[in-house]
Amino acid sequence: MHFFHGQESLTIVEWILRAVVSFLFVILTVKIMGTRAISQLRLLDFVIALILGNIIAHPLSDQRIGLKGSVVTTIVIVMLYLLGIFLSLKWPGLRKAINSAPFPLIKEGEILYKGLKRARISIDDLLAELRKEKIEDVKKVALALWESDGEISFFLDPQFEAITPSFYQLQTEPFDLPQTIIREGRIDFSVLQHINKEEDWLLNTLKSQHQTDVHDVLLATIDRKASLNVFLYR
Repeated sequence: MHFFHGQESLTIVEWILRAVVSFLFVILTVKIMGTRAISQLRLLDFVIALILGNIIAHPLSDQRIGLKGSVVTTIVIVMLYLLGIFLSLKWPGLRKAINSAPFPLIKEGEILYKGLKRARISIDDLLAELRKEKIEDVKKVALALWESDGEISFFLDPQFEAITPSFYQLQTEPFDLPQTIIREGRIDFSVLQHINKEEDWLLNTLKSQHQTDVHDVLLATIDRKASLNVFLYR
């Protein structure tokens, strides 16, 4: 465990071991912190990410700095982070202090310059976000809110909303998520077992309906009606 402590020099193997340990430790740390820390970079998450990155980076570039201090400091910071999350869930006042309330950027088709200034984004940035949401006209937006994680939530005016079957009170099929039964030429037998089908059924279906073999299939999915959707290598 010499690589764990600060030294005047480290061998190649010790550098490798230090990198591996740091990598696994960071993965474990993020796992403990939860997916919220990587999916939604709010103020607290952003600060923690900066601090942890700085703490872990130093031992990986300076052999005189041991990993022990970085590991202990990281553990303390993660505990403080989890405590902060717990307290913010328990006390709404603290949550509001950490995460600012959303504020409007667009209201009833009009761009609010004060909102853009507060969010520190330009007109070009706002138009880019509109294009990502497939909104070509600002006038169609009833409300656009700047969220605490830096994302923009868009709400279209009802007259520009897409018409859904519920508008006409139409009966629809229940939602069904197709399962991947073949991936890169390999059969997922757990899916076959789940739908109560045999391998021979799958192979015969591929030959009779798609004129192909399992080894030529890049991806194949199956729905609750046992219908195959096949994508071949091209």
